[in-house]
Amino acid sequence: MNLLKHTAFQIGDRVVLSPYGIGVVCGTCERPVAGQAHTYYEVKFPATVSRAYVPVADPASTGIRRALGDQDLHDLMNHLQNGELELPRQWSARHRLVNDILAGGKPYELAALTCQLRRWNVQRGLPDLDRQAFRRAIRLLEQEVSDLRNQLARQVEDYLQEVWNEQPHVQLPAPLAAASV
Repeated sequence: MNLLKHTAFQIGDRVVLSPYGIGVVCGTCERPVAGQAHTYYEVKFPATVSRAYVPVADPASTGIRRALGDQDLHDLMNHLQNGELELPRQWSARHRLVNDILAGGKPYELAALTCQLRRWNVQRGLPDLDRQAFRRAIRLLEQEVSDLRNQLARQVEDYLQEVWNEQPHVQLPAPLAAASV
Protein backbone atom coordinates (compact mmCIF):
# COMPACT_ATOMS: atom_id res chain seq x y z
CA MET A 1 0.00 0.00 0.00
CA ASN A 2 1.39 3.39 -1.00
CA LEU A 3 0.98 5.65 2.02
CA LEU A 4 2.05 8.72 0.09
CA LYS A 5 -1.18 8.86 -1.93
CA HIS A 6 -3.10 10.04 1.13
CA THR A 7 -0.58 12.36 2.73
CA ALA A 8 0.78 15.86 2.32
CA PHE A 9 4.02 14.99 0.53
CA GLN A 10 4.76 12.83 -2.49
CA ILE A 11 7.93 10.99 -3.51
CA GLY A 12 10.23 13.46 -5.23
CA ASP A 13 8.85 16.56 -3.50
CA ARG A 14 11.52 19.12 -2.64
CA VAL A 15 11.18 20.08 1.02
CA VAL A 16 12.98 22.23 3.55
CA LEU A 17 13.68 20.97 7.03
CA SER A 18 15.67 23.17 9.38
CA PRO A 19 18.50 22.79 10.21
CA TYR A 20 19.25 20.33 7.39
CA GLY A 21 18.18 22.51 4.47
CA ILE A 22 16.78 21.31 1.16
CA GLY A 23 15.88 17.66 0.90
CA VAL A 24 13.82 15.31 -1.21
CA VAL A 25 11.08 12.99 0.02
CA CYS A 26 12.25 9.55 -1.08
CA GLY A 27 9.49 7.44 0.45
CA THR A 28 7.92 6.33 3.69
CA CYS A 29 8.92 3.74 6.23
CA GLU A 30 7.70 2.33 9.49
CA ARG A 31 9.84 2.62 12.58
CA PRO A 32 9.14 1.41 16.10
CA VAL A 33 8.87 4.03 18.83
CA ALA A 34 8.01 2.97 22.39
CA GLY A 35 6.84 -0.41 21.14
CA GLN A 36 4.49 0.98 18.47
CA ALA A 37 5.08 1.24 14.72
CA HIS A 38 4.84 4.75 13.33
CA THR A 39 5.01 5.83 9.69
CA TYR A 40 7.57 8.43 8.65
CA TYR A 41 8.54 10.29 5.51
CA GLU A 42 12.13 9.54 4.67
CA VAL A 43 13.87 12.69 3.53
CA LYS A 44 17.31 12.62 1.91
CA PHE A 45 19.54 15.65 1.74
CA PRO A 46 21.52 15.53 -1.52
CA ALA A 47 24.39 17.71 -0.32
CA THR A 48 25.07 15.34 2.60
CA VAL A 49 24.58 11.73 3.66
CA SER A 50 22.01 12.88 6.21
CA ARG A 51 18.47 11.55 6.32
CA ALA A 52 15.55 12.69 8.39
CA TYR A 53 12.40 10.87 9.35
CA VAL A 54 9.30 13.05 9.62
CA PRO A 55 6.10 11.67 11.13
CA VAL A 56 3.41 11.27 8.47
CA ALA A 57 0.73 11.84 11.12
CA ASP A 58 2.05 15.30 12.04
CA PRO A 59 4.72 16.62 9.65
CA ALA A 60 4.07 20.24 10.68
CA SER A 61 5.43 19.50 14.17
CA THR A 62 8.91 19.22 12.66
CA GLY A 63 8.73 22.47 10.69
CA ILE A 64 9.00 20.71 7.34
CA ARG A 65 7.65 22.67 4.38
CA ARG A 66 7.64 22.51 0.62
CA ALA A 67 10.62 24.20 -1.01
CA LEU A 68 9.97 27.17 -3.25
CA GLY A 69 8.86 26.36 -6.76
CA ASP A 70 9.11 28.24 -10.02
CA GLN A 71 5.79 29.96 -9.31
CA ASP A 72 7.23 31.53 -6.11
CA LEU A 73 10.29 33.20 -7.61
CA HIS A 74 8.65 36.47 -8.64
CA ASP A 75 7.48 37.07 -5.05
CA LEU A 76 10.89 36.06 -3.70
CA MET A 77 12.66 38.54 -5.99
CA ASN A 78 10.23 41.26 -4.93
CA HIS A 79 11.00 40.59 -1.24
CA LEU A 80 14.74 40.59 -2.00
CA GLN A 81 14.59 43.96 -3.70
CA ASN A 82 11.83 45.72 -1.76
CA GLY A 83 11.38 43.78 1.47
CA GLU A 84 10.65 45.74 4.60
CA LEU A 85 11.75 44.47 7.99
CA GLU A 86 11.90 46.57 11.11
CA LEU A 87 15.07 45.45 12.86
CA PRO A 88 15.78 46.77 16.35
CA ARG A 89 18.80 49.06 16.57
CA GLN A 90 19.80 47.54 19.91
CA TRP A 91 22.14 44.65 19.17
CA SER A 92 20.79 42.01 21.59
CA ALA A 93 17.16 42.45 20.49
CA ARG A 94 18.21 42.47 16.82
CA HIS A 95 20.37 39.39 17.33
CA ARG A 96 17.43 37.43 18.83
CA LEU A 97 15.09 38.41 16.00
CA VAL A 98 17.65 37.67 13.28
CA ASN A 99 18.45 34.26 14.78
CA ASP A 100 14.72 33.44 14.93
CA ILE A 101 14.35 34.34 11.25
CA LEU A 102 17.40 32.29 10.27
CA ALA A 103 16.26 29.28 12.31
CA GLY A 104 12.72 29.49 10.93
CA GLY A 105 14.02 29.37 7.36
CA LYS A 106 10.92 31.00 5.83
CA PRO A 107 12.09 32.26 2.43
CA TYR A 108 10.16 35.54 2.34
CA GLU A 109 11.34 36.47 5.84
CA LEU A 110 14.90 35.57 4.83
CA ALA A 111 14.54 37.72 1.71
CA ALA A 112 13.24 40.70 3.71
CA LEU A 113 16.11 40.25 6.20
CA THR A 114 18.60 40.11 3.33
CA CYS A 115 17.10 43.27 1.83
CA GLN A 116 17.29 45.20 5.11
CA LEU A 117 20.82 44.07 5.95
CA ARG A 118 21.89 44.93 2.40
CA ARG A 119 20.55 48.45 2.87
CA TRP A 120 22.55 48.81 6.06
CA ASN A 121 25.64 47.33 4.42
CA VAL A 122 25.48 49.80 1.54
CA GLN A 123 24.81 52.75 3.86
CA ARG A 124 27.42 52.13 6.52
CA GLY A 125 28.78 48.59 6.45
CA LEU A 126 27.74 45.83 8.82
CA PRO A 127 29.24 44.77 12.13
CA ASP A 128 30.67 41.26 12.11
CA LEU A 129 27.68 39.37 13.57
CA ASP A 130 25.22 41.15 11.28
CA ARG A 131 27.50 40.36 8.33
CA GLN A 132 27.50 36.67 9.33
CA ALA A 133 23.70 36.68 9.50
CA PHE A 134 23.53 38.46 6.15
CA ARG A 135 25.70 35.82 4.50
CA ARG A 136 23.80 32.97 6.16
CA ALA A 137 20.47 34.34 4.87
CA ILE A 138 21.93 34.59 1.36
CA ARG A 139 23.25 30.99 1.52
CA LEU A 140 19.85 29.69 2.69
CA LEU A 141 18.11 31.48 -0.18
CA GLU A 142 20.68 30.19 -2.68
CA GLN A 143 19.94 26.64 -1.53
CA GLU A 144 16.24 27.26 -1.99
CA VAL A 145 16.57 28.21 -5.67
CA SER A 146 19.58 26.12 -6.65
CA ASP A 147 17.62 23.20 -8.12
CA LEU A 148 15.16 25.33 -10.06
CA ARG A 149 15.97 25.60 -13.73
CA ASN A 150 14.32 28.63 -15.25
CA GLN A 151 15.36 32.14 -16.20
CA LEU A 152 13.94 33.77 -13.08
CA ALA A 153 15.81 31.29 -10.86
CA ARG A 154 19.04 32.34 -12.62
CA GLN A 155 18.15 36.01 -12.07
CA VAL A 156 17.59 35.37 -8.35
CA GLU A 157 20.92 33.52 -8.10
CA ASP A 158 22.72 36.32 -9.97
CA TYR A 159 21.12 38.93 -7.73
CA LEU A 160 22.14 37.04 -4.58
CA GLN A 161 25.71 36.75 -5.90
CA GLU A 162 25.79 40.48 -6.61
CA VAL A 163 24.50 41.26 -3.09
CA TRP A 164 27.05 38.82 -1.58
CA ASN A 165 29.96 40.61 -3.30
CA GLU A 166 28.71 44.16 -2.78
CA GLN A 167 31.01 46.39 -0.81
CA PRO A 168 29.76 48.98 1.68
CA HIS A 169 29.70 52.56 0.53
CA VAL A 170 32.45 54.28 2.46
CA GLN A 171 32.39 58.05 2.37
CA LEU A 172 35.76 59.72 2.80
CA PRO A 173 36.02 62.71 5.13
CA ALA A 174 35.73 65.99 3.21
CA PRO A 175 39.39 67.11 3.54
CA LEU A 176 40.75 63.80 2.24
CA ALA A 177 38.27 63.67 -0.61
CA ALA A 178 39.24 67.17 -1.74
CA ALA A 179 42.97 66.44 -1.40
CA SER A 180 42.80 63.35 -3.59
CA VAL A 181 41.18 65.20 -6.53
